Amino acid sequence: MGGLSDYVFAYGSLAGEIATAGDGRDGPRVATLAGRRRVWGVAADNAEAIPGYKQYLLRSDGSAPQVFVAFLDLADDPGCAVNGMLAPVDGERLAELDLRERNYDRVDVTAAIDKPPPGRVWTYVGSAAGRGRLAAGVRAQRAVVCRDYVESAHAAFLRLGGNEYERFLASSRLDGLPVLDLERVDLPLSEPAR
Repeated sequence: MGGLSDYVFAYGSLAGEIATAGDGRDGPRVATLAGRRRVWGVAADNAEAIPGYKQYLLRSDGSAPQVFVAFLDLADDPGCAVNGMLAPVDGERLAELDLRERNYDRVDVTAAIDKPPPGRVWTYVGSAAGRGRLAAGVRAQRAVVCRDYVESAHAAFLRLGGNEYERFLASSRLDGLPVLDLERVDLPLSEPAR
């Protein structure tokens, strides 16, 4: 079996998940993606309970607020570079990530990675629909961020040590949206029969 030739560049909460992953031959490493800035760029409409996806409940009362929950994205910014984690992936893992990252499109960013990468590098950038939901939420003043999500992104870069957290802050524009204390609930694929 040959070596892996595909990699994923993770720049948010996924960076924390893959920081300890790897197949033993070619584990994750810190990398930099040029020409982008980390922003709140996509959202899920929490009013929609999509089977097999997720919904957010207020920790205070368990209700599902009628908000648009924002997630990190990459915006074009020629004067900026985003740090993140580069991890090897196989076709099965890419398919899993494609399903998980349903607010995003997978794009080839190999040419924008700082050091010559060991293979083709993919990352996830906001889809038109995901970005449209965030824009709708901002217009309606109902766009929010989940506290756990914010904390997991910050924690991922704090764990990397060195100056990676400072680089995370410098390459991010993460203000402007209220933060709510929400609990993520993964919804089953279909409703049980009654």
